[in-house]
Amino acid sequence: MDPIAPSGINRRIILSTLAMLPVLPGLLRSIPAAAQVSSTDGPLPSWNDGAAKQAILDFVRATTDQTSQSYVRPEERIATFDQDGTLWVEHPMYSQVVYCLDRVPAVVAKRPELRNAEPFKTVLSGNRAAMAKFSMQDLEKILAATLTGMTVEEFNAEAMKWLETARHPRWQRPYTELVYQPMLEVLRHLRDNGYKTYIVTGGGQDFVRIYSERVYGIPPEQVVGTAGATKFGYAKDGKPFLTKEPKLLLNDNNAGKPEGIHLMIGRRPQAAFGNSNGDREMLEWTAAGDGARLKMLVLHDDATREYAYGPAAGLPDTKVGALTAALYGEARKDGWSVISMKNDWKRIFAFE
Repeated sequence: MDPIAPSGINRRIILSTLAMLPVLPGLLRSIPAAAQVSSTDGPLPSWNDGAAKQAILDFVRATTDQTSQSYVRPEERIATFDQDGTLWVEHPMYSQVVYCLDRVPAVVAKRPELRNAEPFKTVLSGNRAAMAKFSMQDLEKILAATLTGMTVEEFNAEAMKWLETARHPRWQRPYTELVYQPMLEVLRHLRDNGYKTYIVTGGGQDFVRIYSERVYGIPPEQVVGTAGATKFGYAKDGKPFLTKEPKLLLNDNNAGKPEGIHLMIGRRPQAAFGNSNGDREMLEWTAAGDGARLKMLVLHDDATREYAYGPAAGLPDTKVGALTAALYGEARKDGWSVISMKNDWKRIFAFE
């Protein structure tokens, strides 16, 4: 499991932020988008025929046919999906980290004493080279100031406002449009066959819950993510509220993923989808169960239509969503399916 900073912020996110700050384009904007799923040409129309597509179809058929030895009762049909890099674009930086940096001006406006205090002064300057030199303590201050200290309702409103205006620097489209169309079709196919689909992400649970139902068809109660503490209290008018606090409850990455699944779902998944080393333990735990199991890794090997990074399969190394040669080898050895963006997907986004 990734080490945790004293404030309770996930250190994996902090390290990735530090590494990628020089390439961030500055303040961004985005608009919500409905998940579009085609129903033509069978259940997975955006997939090329091949081993990956066939593995999905065969698994669903075997586990839902009552005459099959691999039949799974409806109440046990659980499928878990990582989000960043598995369901939507994660490069050049996780969307929630971009949100935190974009939120600094608003935080400073409410707390003017931070304007000339570091690291907020440097963020306001837009000097990405200087931001790349931030210490861990600097980054902890930014994440704590932008993700905590407000009511749950205030956080939801601010995050929603950002999603309505922020755009990805490459496509100049809302982040919520940069969802992988083939994976939307997998979600739909599983649900059409009685599976309950969950997001299990290292990202912030509260952040993902804001848009998960609209974008993926996954309700907020089926999102398991890195979770911080909240504190109950009363306003002056007696109305109760919850305040987000800088205290970590669940680091939902690496070993934290199966731990979070057990805590929040209470059933071992029959199917699990990921794309990076942070998903290893979730897929291993899924594979360790009895009966038919589907374990899939998305390989980002299409620099033209999306991005190419590994360093598995000889692809460029990365600090955001790395899939190492060791995990790639484990997947091949243990019979996991590796999805090639380049070869297995006819299209990547609904707008193509």
